[in-house]
Amino acid sequence: MKSLSVFMKDLGAALKNPKVLIPMFVVLFIPVLYSGLFLKAFWDPYGKMNELPVAVVNQDKGALYEGKQLTAGSDLLNELKKTDGFQWEFVSREKAEAGLKDNTYYMAIVVPEDFSAKATTLLDAEPQPAKIIFEPNEGYNFLAGQIGGSAVKEIKTKVSAKVTEAYTNSVFDKFTEIASGLGEAGDGATKIADGASKLDDGAVKLEDNLLLLTDGTGKLLSGVEPLTKGVADLNTGAVAMESGTTTLADGLQKLSVAHQQLKDGVQQTADGSKQLSNGLQQTVAGTVKLQAGTQSAVDGTVKLQDGTHSVVEGSVKLEAGLTSSVDGSAKLEAGIKASADGSVKVTEGAKAVAQGLQQLAQSNPQLAASPDMQKLLAASKTVAAGNEQLLQSQQQLLQGATALHSGQEQLLQGATQLYTGSQQLDAGVSQLHDGAQQLNAGSTQLLEGQQKLAVGATALEAGGSKLAAGMTEFGSKLNEAAAGGTKLADGGKALEAGTSKLLSGVDQLGSGISTVADGSKKLANGAGELKNGMDELKSGSNELATKLGDAAEQTSAVNKSDSMVQMFAQPVEIEEHKVNEVPNYGTGFAPYFLSLGLFVGALICTLVIPMRESEVVGASRFNRFISRTLSFSMMSLLQSLLAAFVLLYGLGLEVHNVPLFLAFTFITSLSFMWVIQAIVTWLDQPGRFVAIVILIFQLTTSAGTFPLELIPNWMKFFNPLLPMTYSVRGFKAVISTGDYSVMWRDAGTLAIYGLVFLAFTFAYFMTRDLENEAVMKSEQVLTV
Repeated sequence: MKSLSVFMKDLGAALKNPKVLIPMFVVLFIPVLYSGLFLKAFWDPYGKMNELPVAVVNQDKGALYEGKQLTAGSDLLNELKKTDGFQWEFVSREKAEAGLKDNTYYMAIVVPEDFSAKATTLLDAEPQPAKIIFEPNEGYNFLAGQIGGSAVKEIKTKVSAKVTEAYTNSVFDKFTEIASGLGEAGDGATKIADGASKLDDGAVKLEDNLLLLTDGTGKLLSGVEPLTKGVADLNTGAVAMESGTTTLADGLQKLSVAHQQLKDGVQQTADGSKQLSNGLQQTVAGTVKLQAGTQSAVDGTVKLQDGTHSVVEGSVKLEAGLTSSVDGSAKLEAGIKASADGSVKVTEGAKAVAQGLQQLAQSNPQLAASPDMQKLLAASKTVAAGNEQLLQSQQQLLQGATALHSGQEQLLQGATQLYTGSQQLDAGVSQLHDGAQQLNAGSTQLLEGQQKLAVGATALEAGGSKLAAGMTEFGSKLNEAAAGGTKLADGGKALEAGTSKLLSGVDQLGSGISTVADGSKKLANGAGELKNGMDELKSGSNELATKLGDAAEQTSAVNKSDSMVQMFAQPVEIEEHKVNEVPNYGTGFAPYFLSLGLFVGALICTLVIPMRESEVVGASRFNRFISRTLSFSMMSLLQSLLAAFVLLYGLGLEVHNVPLFLAFTFITSLSFMWVIQAIVTWLDQPGRFVAIVILIFQLTTSAGTFPLELIPNWMKFFNPLLPMTYSVRGFKAVISTGDYSVMWRDAGTLAIYGLVFLAFTFAYFMTRDLENEAVMKSEQVLTV
């Protein structure tokens, strides 16, 4: 009781002394000033963001996308006008730069002129992101720039969603086109499958026809061999015919010369007979000349007879050669006709192959693009064109062979007539020879008798006239025969040249047919491979048609709606479940600023309340300890209650439990007060400096603002050693989390701090008397 009386006397003395009472009253508001004013200033800074001036510049020129005008910059401005996040001021670029320089604006947001243009490159091979230029005026206020950065990120998200909505609308429109295209592709694939079936049938027919073509070319090649042999025989006969006709022409030329001489002799004979008739005086001389002439005639007729025999023999050879030539030309005509018929079939087959391959290429663009298919198509066209040319050449050859056969038949008829005429000529020459011999005998008889001369001369004159007429006619026929022989020789030469060319053509024909045979075999093999490919194409096209139909059905099931477009534009939505929600900045910082205010309030109390003295003279050490401790404890109670009530009912701080909040506030204040009391009691003025240093370390290590993990590692060492760490955590528990076990545990830790330092204060009072305190004070004054 005596200890309480000392406290009451000290309290009464303080209340009666305005110099002590007023400072004590002011000190009570120190925690309120620290915690209340700080928290009020930052209670909800985002609630007044609409008063923070921000410049917005729109330089976007817009762009065309899928035939529609995209104005992302204007859309951004419209979105900003709907929100009150900042005090938006839509200005020019120049005004924004000037406002940043004179600190009119805390930040500027600039939409470049290519903002919409770059937004349309999303689906390009190298898309370019649309940029929003953010220019914070950090020198003017750093936190404003940080807050603006967060706001710009939110703006970016909204603009990105708008741009994505435009792309999504375009993509869903494309889905409709894709579904239609897939349906058409499915129909096309069905037609491809039908065409593949037809091509498969055509490939079978093509393979069969190519086998027939191969067989036909083999037969044609076999038929060309006798044709080649016949043409060779024809060429040999033509050579023999050329030799015979040349010999015949030479014989006829010689016969013509001999006939001219004979004609002259006959003319002379006629003249002599006339002269004989005119005068017997010249009979002897005439008979001599007649004998010489008749002898010459005999010799001439002998030569003429030899010539006619040569003509007969030549005509026989000519007729035999022409007969062989006619047979050869008939065989040639038959062979060429058979070859032409085979070529017609080959040409038709080659055309069918080329047309089939052309239809196949037109029905299947991928197959048409294949190099092997292009080579096969070109080869089939070349074979068709070559067979066409071969057919035309064979038709021309057939016409030439027909004309040759006809000409040789006519030539054979002429040779037959020549043979008949040469036989008649030979008979006439024989008669002429006999006549010449008789003439010679007559001339001899003329020499024998003059009486018979007149009769003989008359007969001679008559015979001479007939002979002259016959010789004239014979000469005409002989000239015609000579001209015919010359033409026959020329024809033989032409025939030999033609048969040589024909033989060369037949050789080329055989080589060409061999090539065609080889090509037809390769085509037949290719047709087999084509048949296999057609089977695969048929199967694949059926499967393609089925898959395309399924894809079209599934794609057409995608229906565009506003909710679906918004889902694509913003596929992720943040559903926030706050754990231990803190409604505003003031509530979040209350543990930190309240702890700071209570610590500062306790420190200021040491300036207005005596630390060691008592108004009671002669009070014991223990009574002074109790009086000073109760004084500081009472100040602690008043400070904590005043600060708590101002926060609860002045600022509207919401806590989980008000009584526990008041209790923890008092425990914190009392613990800080006892800690500072002990330090200042022991050290006096230096003790206050130590308390300030402790306060500074607590401000940086108590994790009241930033998380503990973000401070330097060497500072983390002080976190568990200082009491403010536990006061901040305890206030968070009772205000925000409601974890009362943490609060009570931290309250116990603070109580331990207070009791330990209270023990230090007790030790001071129990070890120091008033005289020692006076000496210490004098020493401190002298030191100062």
